[in-house]
Amino acid sequence: MLSNYLKIALRNLWKNKVFSFINILGLAIGMAACLLILQHVTSELSYDEFHTQKDRIYRMKLDRYEKGVLATEWAAGCAAIGLAMKEAFPEVEEYALLRPTQGVVIYKEASGGPVSFKEEKMYFATASFLPMFSFDLVQGNEATALQEPYQAVISQSAAKRYFGQEDPVGKSISVDGKDTYEITGVFKDIPDNSHLKFNFLLSYETFVGWVGEEVRTAWQWDGFFNYILVQPGTDPKALEAKIPSLVEQKVGEELKQYNAGMTFSLQPLTDIHLYSHYMMEAEVNGDGDAVYALLIIAFFIIIIAWVNYINLSTARSVDRAKEVGVRKVMGSARTQLIRQFLFESVMLNTLAILLAMILVLAAYRYFNTLTGKEMTLAFFTTFTFWLIVAGFFLFGAFLSGVYPAFVLSSFKPASVLKGKMSTSKNGVALRKLLVILQFAASVFLMAGTLTVYQQIRYMQNQELGFAIDQTLVMEAPNVVDDSVYADQVQTFKTELLRSSSIRAVAASTAVPGNKPDWNAGGIRLIQQDESDSKQYRVIGIDYDFVEAFQLKTIAGRNFSREFGTDESTVLFNESAVKLLGFDEPEAVLNQEIFFWGDTFKIIGVLKDYHQESLKTGFDPLIFRLIPASRNYFSVKVETSRLPETIAFARNTWDANFPGNPFSYFFLDDHFNQQYQADLRFGKVFGFFAALAIFVACLGLFGLSAFIATQRTKEIGIRKVLGASVTGIVRLLSQDFIRMVFIASLIAIPIAYFVMQTWLTHYAFRISIQWWLLGIPVIMVLLIALMTVGLQTIRAALANPVHSLRYE
Repeated sequence: MLSNYLKIALRNLWKNKVFSFINILGLAIGMAACLLILQHVTSELSYDEFHTQKDRIYRMKLDRYEKGVLATEWAAGCAAIGLAMKEAFPEVEEYALLRPTQGVVIYKEASGGPVSFKEEKMYFATASFLPMFSFDLVQGNEATALQEPYQAVISQSAAKRYFGQEDPVGKSISVDGKDTYEITGVFKDIPDNSHLKFNFLLSYETFVGWVGEEVRTAWQWDGFFNYILVQPGTDPKALEAKIPSLVEQKVGEELKQYNAGMTFSLQPLTDIHLYSHYMMEAEVNGDGDAVYALLIIAFFIIIIAWVNYINLSTARSVDRAKEVGVRKVMGSARTQLIRQFLFESVMLNTLAILLAMILVLAAYRYFNTLTGKEMTLAFFTTFTFWLIVAGFFLFGAFLSGVYPAFVLSSFKPASVLKGKMSTSKNGVALRKLLVILQFAASVFLMAGTLTVYQQIRYMQNQELGFAIDQTLVMEAPNVVDDSVYADQVQTFKTELLRSSSIRAVAASTAVPGNKPDWNAGGIRLIQQDESDSKQYRVIGIDYDFVEAFQLKTIAGRNFSREFGTDESTVLFNESAVKLLGFDEPEAVLNQEIFFWGDTFKIIGVLKDYHQESLKTGFDPLIFRLIPASRNYFSVKVETSRLPETIAFARNTWDANFPGNPFSYFFLDDHFNQQYQADLRFGKVFGFFAALAIFVACLGLFGLSAFIATQRTKEIGIRKVLGASVTGIVRLLSQDFIRMVFIASLIAIPIAYFVMQTWLTHYAFRISIQWWLLGIPVIMVLLIALMTVGLQTIRAALANPVHSLRYE
């Protein structure tokens, strides 16, 4: 019986080569696209799943309020909350603290001479951190490795960089040439799917020794990642509800004094990567909305492919009606016919799966480039992958095969063999409905792609408010003598300016593209009460920063060496002026503010510029004069002799800051890194939207070809009676035009709502113009007319003599 099914299936595939090819190719592309997207989605959803206690670990998010208004949202909040919760709530089994840091790590005893690298993936960590998480320690005791001051654990890759084949445990390293740490453990390199990535952990007790025991109970000092491990069975919402009373007990009076507030929420560990985008995130996190948008596209693609199969199979029902009639007369039962048609569906889906696997293997490297993630073929050897493949196969074969099977097997042999068989109205209505859904999906995806690209283009082309081009930024040295650093900086700048290719050099604590590290609260006019204090971002700059970046001074003046008192003055930007309570920039000049325990005079106001990407609004910025600012040197260069200029800068650096690695980047590249996630999302969305539309066109091509074939005799009669080619094309196309119109009515409101919701994530965004929705409708209409037109024109141009002989 199976051999008979196979013979008939192969005969039908070969007889209808075009339709078979369209079905197999459409299903293969749909399955391959889904598998690639699911690989990416699975990777994104797998973050932090490797921790054995993941379901019990939460990170504490801090929101700070001023006069009841939300001011800042911190991923790394105050230092005190973890310890306070452990002491107050029995539901909290343990807490762990991380404090980010960086520096130049030096191993002086290396056989080939001192080895040093600038390390940015470093944290001070409490002793409880390693036991709480599942970062595998291959050497050392996780319970005691970070218990004492000046202990460190390092990654395997760091151990190889510094120590080669030597055993690092027990050896010493120094950080910034000052503090010496004993290595007490080595851990496996952090997996890619971790929201925390680091190469060095330094004992938190070292940090406490520097700043004092009061840091353990500091509620107004932010920048600490607090993780708690709750007891099994704990309700996180109930625990979260207890925190306000704890805050009131600990710092309620102090907060009232400043008319401030603070609230905490528990972030599940496995939600951080996709749903946390707050101040001081440990890494650039993913986007949950983008991940699920790709899932929706995957769903559209595979549904469109299955719809194609159903459409073409049911459309060909008349073509196979005589076969069904003859087989029923010869004694075939309906169940046998159903099994035959399901077998054909299974065989076709099997061929599609095999082709899909080939497409995946051919495309996965390009897909890695598209998503910016390095995924290997390892995923395709996992149980999850094969479960997905099996699911596609079984669900696809059944879903796409069961309806045609029941339709075809239901034909009555008497009617069929008398030639009275015709397509049912229900079947036609179903096909039209499915085609409308395909058109609607195509309009939606095209509108989404256009909106995403327009928003990204808008952000990239918007005026930033500062000079970003031709700016080389060097990261400031770590290994320095503080007593002479200011003189070194001045000498360094003077020597750089001797080059004719360098126009300006400025030192600062932050550059555009970075959120300023300094977040200062308690700032107010000296005549105001403490309850009027506000939070601002603070950037330390030298005398040359404003001019080098061509920031516009709209009131007052810039810092100047001609005034000997400017180190006790500050500049505000427009947003900071408004936050202080003034409408006009001139009104704030010469006002004195209380700031970090001292008094400063406001001498100038700068026009707002985009310190960060256009996804965020203008921050209230205060610029403080610090001539020897740490962190960055911004060098304005001529690009005509760039290699020679970089070499000159490197030599000047080595002469002035020996022992410090020379590290630089170009500001425009650095700033545009903020848009990389959006660009990748736009490319991925556009690519798979195009695939979905292509698969829909395949089905439309096959369906229109079959309809044209079915109406061959009608076309011949119309031509004999005088119908023109144009009239026949219009007749055969009008149904599709009507379906595009109905699909547009469905898709446009949905696309508008979804895109408006997506755009709310951007502080500076486009408005959805009519053409963003109109162009997709026109494009889908043109694609439909071109696809259908190829078939209808060929049918209309055929000799009516041959047409009337058809059948």
